[in-house]
Amino acid sequence: MYYDPIKKSLGEVFNRTPLLRRLFYHLLDLLLLRTWHVHRELRQWSKGRTDESLNILDAGSGYGQYTYWMSGLSRKWQILAVDVKDEQVADSNQFFRQIGRTNAQFAVQDLVLYQQPNSFDLALSVDVMEHILEDVEVFRNIHASLKDGGMLLISTPSDQGGSDVHADGETSFIEEHVRDGYNIHEIQQKLRTAGFERIEARYSYGEPGQVSWRLSMKYPILMLGKSKLFFLLLPFYYLVTFPFCLILNWFDANGKHDSGTGLIVKAWK
Repeated sequence: MYYDPIKKSLGEVFNRTPLLRRLFYHLLDLLLLRTWHVHRELRQWSKGRTDESLNILDAGSGYGQYTYWMSGLSRKWQILAVDVKDEQVADSNQFFRQIGRTNAQFAVQDLVLYQQPNSFDLALSVDVMEHILEDVEVFRNIHASLKDGGMLLISTPSDQGGSDVHADGETSFIEEHVRDGYNIHEIQQKLRTAGFERIEARYSYGEPGQVSWRLSMKYPILMLGKSKLFFLLLPFYYLVTFPFCLILNWFDANGKHDSGTGLIVKAWK
Protein backbone atom coordinates (compact mmCIF):
# COMPACT_ATOMS: atom_id res chain seq x y z
CA MET A 1 0.00 0.00 0.00
CA TYR A 2 1.19 3.51 -0.82
CA TYR A 3 1.05 5.62 2.33
CA ASP A 4 1.93 9.05 0.90
CA PRO A 5 -1.50 9.73 -0.70
CA ILE A 6 -3.18 8.98 2.64
CA LYS A 7 -0.72 11.23 4.48
CA LYS A 8 -1.40 13.99 1.98
CA SER A 9 -5.16 13.66 2.51
CA LEU A 10 -4.72 13.81 6.29
CA GLY A 11 -2.53 16.89 5.92
CA GLU A 12 -5.14 18.64 3.82
CA VAL A 13 -7.82 18.00 6.45
CA PHE A 14 -5.81 19.13 9.48
CA ASN A 15 -3.88 21.98 7.84
CA ARG A 16 -6.95 24.18 7.45
CA THR A 17 -6.44 26.07 10.71
CA PRO A 18 -3.64 26.25 13.33
CA LEU A 19 -6.05 24.81 15.91
CA LEU A 20 -6.74 21.74 13.77
CA ARG A 21 -3.02 21.24 13.16
CA ARG A 22 -2.27 21.41 16.89
CA LEU A 23 -5.04 18.87 17.45
CA PHE A 24 -3.52 16.65 14.75
CA TYR A 25 -0.12 16.78 16.44
CA HIS A 26 -1.60 15.82 19.80
CA LEU A 27 -3.50 12.92 18.25
CA LEU A 28 -0.31 11.68 16.58
CA ASP A 29 1.54 11.93 19.89
CA LEU A 30 -1.05 9.71 21.56
CA LEU A 31 -1.65 7.20 18.77
CA LEU A 32 1.81 6.66 17.29
CA LEU A 33 3.78 4.32 19.52
CA ARG A 34 7.07 5.45 18.01
CA THR A 35 6.29 8.93 19.38
CA TRP A 36 6.07 7.52 22.90
CA HIS A 37 9.52 5.97 22.51
CA VAL A 38 11.06 9.05 20.85
CA HIS A 39 9.62 11.46 23.42
CA ARG A 40 10.98 9.28 26.20
CA GLU A 41 14.49 9.45 24.73
CA LEU A 42 14.22 13.19 24.07
CA ARG A 43 13.10 13.88 27.64
CA GLN A 44 16.14 11.99 28.90
CA TRP A 45 18.45 13.90 26.53
CA SER A 46 16.94 17.27 27.42
CA LYS A 47 17.43 16.99 31.21
CA GLY A 48 19.53 19.97 32.29
CA ARG A 49 19.70 21.33 28.73
CA THR A 50 16.56 23.47 28.40
CA ASP A 51 18.43 26.62 29.42
CA GLU A 52 21.23 25.99 26.92
CA SER A 53 21.37 27.46 23.43
CA LEU A 54 21.43 24.29 21.33
CA ASN A 55 21.04 23.51 17.65
CA ILE A 56 18.91 20.56 16.56
CA LEU A 57 18.41 18.91 13.18
CA ASP A 58 15.09 17.19 12.44
CA ALA A 59 16.31 15.01 9.58
CA GLY A 60 13.17 14.09 7.65
CA SER A 61 10.58 16.20 9.44
CA GLY A 62 7.40 14.99 7.72
CA TYR A 63 4.37 16.72 9.24
CA GLY A 64 6.67 18.58 11.66
CA GLN A 65 5.20 17.14 14.86
CA TYR A 66 8.58 16.39 16.45
CA THR A 67 9.89 19.86 15.67
CA TYR A 68 6.70 21.27 17.21
CA TRP A 69 7.19 19.22 20.37
CA MET A 70 10.89 20.04 20.72
CA SER A 71 10.42 23.74 20.01
CA GLY A 72 8.01 23.85 22.94
CA LEU A 73 10.54 22.34 25.36
CA SER A 74 12.89 25.32 25.10
CA ARG A 75 12.77 28.60 23.20
CA LYS A 76 16.56 28.69 23.41
CA TRP A 77 16.85 25.72 21.07
CA GLN A 78 17.16 26.47 17.36
CA ILE A 79 15.68 23.71 15.22
CA LEU A 80 16.29 23.17 11.52
CA ALA A 81 13.77 20.70 10.09
CA VAL A 82 14.51 19.36 6.61
CA ASP A 83 12.46 17.24 4.24
CA VAL A 84 12.40 16.48 0.50
CA LYS A 85 8.72 17.42 0.08
CA ASP A 86 8.28 21.07 -0.88
CA GLU A 87 4.60 21.20 0.04
CA GLN A 88 5.09 19.86 3.56
CA VAL A 89 7.98 22.25 4.17
CA ALA A 90 5.92 25.23 2.99
CA ASP A 91 2.90 24.20 5.08
CA SER A 92 5.05 23.74 8.17
CA ASN A 93 6.79 27.10 7.80
CA GLN A 94 3.42 28.79 7.44
CA PHE A 95 2.00 27.04 10.52
CA PHE A 96 5.02 27.84 12.70
CA ARG A 97 4.82 31.51 11.67
CA GLN A 98 1.12 31.56 12.52
CA ILE A 99 1.73 30.27 16.05
CA GLY A 100 4.82 32.40 16.65
CA ARG A 101 7.37 29.58 17.01
CA THR A 102 10.38 31.51 15.75
CA ASN A 103 12.95 29.00 16.99
CA ALA A 104 12.14 26.51 14.23
CA GLN A 105 12.67 26.70 10.48
CA PHE A 106 11.84 24.20 7.73
CA ALA A 107 13.87 23.75 4.53
CA VAL A 108 13.86 21.47 1.50
CA GLN A 109 16.94 19.25 1.59
CA ASP A 110 17.98 15.79 0.42
CA LEU A 111 19.63 13.95 3.32
CA VAL A 112 21.81 11.99 0.90
CA LEU A 113 23.44 15.29 -0.08
CA TYR A 114 22.86 17.60 2.90
CA GLN A 115 25.74 18.31 5.24
CA GLN A 116 26.41 21.22 7.60
CA PRO A 117 29.67 20.44 9.40
CA ASN A 118 29.92 20.70 13.20
CA SER A 119 26.58 22.50 13.56
CA PHE A 120 24.14 20.42 15.63
CA ASP A 121 23.97 19.11 19.18
CA LEU A 122 21.22 16.64 18.32
CA ALA A 123 19.92 15.05 15.14
CA LEU A 124 16.59 13.25 14.98
CA SER A 125 15.58 10.71 12.34
CA VAL A 126 12.13 9.19 12.87
CA ASP A 127 10.82 6.67 10.33
CA VAL A 128 13.09 8.06 7.64
CA MET A 129 15.90 5.59 6.99
CA GLU A 130 13.59 2.86 5.71
CA HIS A 131 12.80 5.23 2.81
CA ILE A 132 16.43 5.92 1.79
CA LEU A 133 18.56 3.41 -0.06
CA GLU A 134 21.84 5.29 0.48
CA ASP A 135 21.66 5.03 4.26
CA VAL A 136 25.40 5.03 5.02
CA GLU A 137 25.81 8.28 3.06
CA VAL A 138 23.07 9.83 5.21
CA PHE A 139 24.70 8.60 8.40
CA ARG A 140 28.03 10.07 7.24
CA ASN A 141 26.40 13.43 6.52
CA ILE A 142 24.70 13.53 9.91
CA HIS A 143 27.92 12.49 11.67
CA ALA A 144 29.76 15.35 9.94
CA SER A 145 26.94 17.76 10.81
CA LEU A 146 26.99 16.95 14.53
CA LYS A 147 29.25 18.73 16.98
CA ASP A 148 31.64 16.62 19.06
CA GLY A 149 29.51 14.88 21.68
CA GLY A 150 26.35 15.35 19.61
CA MET A 151 23.79 12.57 19.43
CA LEU A 152 21.77 11.01 16.62
CA LEU A 153 18.42 9.47 17.63
CA ILE A 154 16.81 7.05 15.17
CA SER A 155 13.46 5.30 15.12
CA THR A 156 13.05 2.77 12.29
CA PRO A 157 11.51 -0.67 11.61
CA SER A 158 13.49 -3.78 12.51
CA ASP A 159 13.89 -7.02 10.59
CA GLN A 160 11.79 -8.81 13.22
CA GLY A 161 8.55 -8.03 11.40
CA GLY A 162 9.03 -4.33 10.70
CA SER A 163 6.96 -2.96 7.80
CA ASP A 164 4.62 -5.90 8.60
CA VAL A 165 6.97 -8.38 6.89
CA HIS A 166 7.18 -11.69 8.77
CA ALA A 167 8.48 -14.18 6.19
CA ASP A 168 10.53 -14.42 3.01
CA GLY A 169 8.49 -13.44 0.00
CA GLU A 170 6.23 -11.01 1.85
CA THR A 171 6.27 -7.38 0.78
CA SER A 172 6.28 -4.28 2.95
CA PHE A 173 2.93 -2.96 4.15
CA ILE A 174 4.19 0.51 3.18
CA GLU A 175 5.33 0.33 -0.44
CA GLU A 176 7.46 3.48 -0.21
CA HIS A 177 9.90 1.57 2.02
CA VAL A 178 13.16 0.58 0.30
CA ARG A 179 13.96 -1.96 3.06
CA ASP A 180 11.67 -3.99 5.28
CA GLY A 181 13.67 -3.31 8.41
CA TYR A 182 17.15 -3.24 9.91
CA ASN A 183 18.89 -6.03 11.70
CA ILE A 184 19.92 -4.55 15.05
CA HIS A 185 23.60 -5.42 14.45
CA GLU A 186 23.49 -4.24 10.83
CA ILE A 187 22.43 -0.70 11.67
CA GLN A 188 25.06 -0.43 14.39
CA GLN A 189 27.76 -1.55 11.93
CA LYS A 190 26.57 0.98 9.35
CA LEU A 191 26.74 3.74 11.95
CA ARG A 192 30.29 2.70 12.86
CA THR A 193 31.20 2.79 9.18
CA ALA A 194 29.85 6.36 9.09
CA GLY A 195 32.13 7.37 11.97
CA PHE A 196 30.03 6.90 15.11
CA GLU A 197 31.81 5.12 17.95
CA ARG A 198 29.37 4.91 20.87
CA ILE A 199 26.07 3.29 19.83
CA GLU A 200 23.09 1.98 21.81
CA ALA A 201 20.22 0.08 20.19
CA ARG A 202 17.07 -1.50 21.60
CA TYR A 203 13.85 -2.99 20.29
CA SER A 204 10.52 -1.17 20.33
CA TYR A 205 7.11 -2.42 19.24
CA GLY A 206 7.21 -5.59 21.33
CA GLU A 207 4.08 -7.70 21.70
CA PRO A 208 1.91 -4.90 23.20
CA GLY A 209 3.12 -2.44 20.56
CA GLN A 210 2.40 -4.77 17.68
CA VAL A 211 -1.23 -5.16 18.76
CA SER A 212 -1.53 -1.40 19.23
CA TRP A 213 -0.04 -0.74 15.78
CA ARG A 214 -2.58 -2.96 14.09
CA LEU A 215 -5.49 -1.32 15.91
CA SER A 216 -4.32 2.28 15.68
CA MET A 217 -2.54 2.34 12.31
CA LYS A 218 -2.76 -0.71 10.07
CA TYR A 219 -6.52 -1.23 10.03
CA PRO A 220 -7.41 2.49 9.69
CA ILE A 221 -4.87 2.90 6.86
CA LEU A 222 -6.31 -0.11 5.07
CA MET A 223 -9.79 1.39 5.38
CA LEU A 224 -8.66 4.80 4.14
CA GLY A 225 -6.87 3.11 1.25
CA LYS A 226 -10.20 1.65 0.17
CA SER A 227 -12.14 4.91 0.28
CA LYS A 228 -11.86 8.42 1.74
CA LEU A 229 -15.41 7.93 3.04
CA PHE A 230 -13.85 6.04 5.92
CA PHE A 231 -12.72 9.43 7.29
CA LEU A 232 -16.31 9.74 8.50
CA LEU A 233 -16.07 6.45 10.40
CA LEU A 234 -12.67 7.03 11.99
CA PRO A 235 -13.93 8.98 15.05
CA PHE A 236 -16.29 6.11 15.92
CA TYR A 237 -13.59 3.51 15.29
CA TYR A 238 -11.11 5.28 17.57
CA LEU A 239 -13.78 5.85 20.20
CA VAL A 240 -13.76 2.09 20.71
CA THR A 241 -10.07 1.27 20.14
CA PHE A 242 -8.33 4.36 21.53
CA PRO A 243 -8.37 3.41 25.26
CA PHE A 244 -6.90 -0.02 24.50
CA CYS A 245 -4.17 1.53 22.32
CA LEU A 246 -3.15 3.95 25.09
CA ILE A 247 -2.74 1.10 27.57
CA LEU A 248 -0.77 -1.01 25.08
CA ASN A 249 1.45 1.96 24.16
CA TRP A 250 2.26 2.60 27.82
CA PHE A 251 3.28 -1.01 28.40
CA ASP A 252 5.42 -1.04 25.26
CA ALA A 253 7.16 2.28 25.95
CA ASN A 254 7.90 1.36 29.57
CA GLY A 255 8.97 -2.24 29.03
CA LYS A 256 12.05 -4.01 27.70
CA HIS A 257 11.70 -6.26 24.69
CA ASP A 258 13.89 -9.16 23.60
CA SER A 259 12.54 -8.61 20.10
CA GLY A 260 10.29 -6.12 18.37
CA THR A 261 9.27 -4.77 15.00
CA GLY A 262 10.91 -1.40 15.69
CA LEU A 263 14.33 -0.12 16.71
CA ILE A 264 15.39 2.86 18.81
CA VAL A 265 19.03 3.67 18.15
CA LYS A 266 21.26 6.32 19.72
CA ALA A 267 24.70 7.15 18.36
CA TRP A 268 27.18 9.76 19.56
CA LYS A 269 29.92 11.58 17.69
